[in-house]
Amino acid sequence: MKLFHLSDLHIGKYLNGYSLKENQESILSQIVFLAQKEHPDAIAICGDIYDKSAPSGEAYGIFDRFLQELSEIRPKIPVLIIAGNHDSPERLAYASSFLEKHRIHISVFPPQKREEYLKKITLEDEYGPVAFYLLPFLKPGYVRPLFEEGLIDGYESAVREVLDREQIDLSIRNVILSHQFYAGSKEGPKTCESETAMIMAGGLDRVDASVLDRFDYAALGHLHGAQRCGGKNARYCGSPCKYSVSEELHRKAVTMVTLKEKGKAAEVDFLPLYAPRDVRRVRGTLEEVLAAAGAGGQAAENKGSDPAGAVCHDYVSVTITQEGEPYRIRERLEERYDHLLELRFDNERTRRRLREEGGEMPLLRPLEAFRRFFEAVRREQLSEAEERIMERLIQETKEEGL
Repeated sequence: MKLFHLSDLHIGKYLNGYSLKENQESILSQIVFLAQKEHPDAIAICGDIYDKSAPSGEAYGIFDRFLQELSEIRPKIPVLIIAGNHDSPERLAYASSFLEKHRIHISVFPPQKREEYLKKITLEDEYGPVAFYLLPFLKPGYVRPLFEEGLIDGYESAVREVLDREQIDLSIRNVILSHQFYAGSKEGPKTCESETAMIMAGGLDRVDASVLDRFDYAALGHLHGAQRCGGKNARYCGSPCKYSVSEELHRKAVTMVTLKEKGKAAEVDFLPLYAPRDVRRVRGTLEEVLAAAGAGGQAAENKGSDPAGAVCHDYVSVTITQEGEPYRIRERLEERYDHLLELRFDNERTRRRLREEGGEMPLLRPLEAFRRFFEAVRREQLSEAEERIMERLIQETKEEGL
């Protein structure tokens, strides 16, 4: 059985004020083309469909067209979708009963009543049935009513207990779609700027990937870099677009998974995706950086025959290394880079200033910033109980997009 594993579309996202609509529409069109070419037996989309819990009408339209184009492929391909922490469950669930008639299955909430269980979709191939379990993003409070008081004490116990009550048939192949922060027992996964802010301070939302060992494949969403997680059967597919400068070196792709007979490891292949505008860094003197606009990337407009007059349309972070600050530097850069994300300086003058000021000011996590503020004002340290309250409030604020 062949499976397309996708996640973290973040439709409607902006990068430093620039709309990523063009990139996202192009990438989604490429995914449709690859689905037509490879014709997988199912397409799993593992959360964070939209970037905001209240998406714009434009974002709705982009995703609607994507689903429409997938639904037109023949024979029809089942599409399995779960909600992520960025998604509004109620909005994502709209028209879900109608979509199921077109083999588009959506799960937005974990079980919250004792008679409820995870949505399960069973498909067949030459080796028999494959059961797909749809586990949308959950917080411990969502599922506490299912269990005895005190049993759910955090994210890991919540996920573990929800899966335990499913009584999964281990004699057949089982696949789970999930959108949580999973990590192996030895080391954590690689994160990047675009999702680091959504990971709870102190690792309170961390779930040990061993809870997924019962599945023949675990299709994960939440982290934007493609990577294995814990055991050999769990994998983050990563986002299909670059959503921060820290993703400059990522090679975005559709993760294509082929399930063999029970007991054999899944085969994983990567089908490359190419955005019209890349996200990257450029470093050097002003003249070197200006010249680099015509030396690769998406330099598309030439002024006459002069390559030095090219305009680069990539999303670019620029670091200037020469001493002094050239005249009209930002204006001159924006003439060559029409999607300038940020301008930095790294020279002896800036390094000396940092030394004089005692080093570079670190970018603090919200909890650490509040802890320092509290100690400065109250002349005392936060208690453990107060820290837990602040961690919860900070996470809830992030999830609401405030």
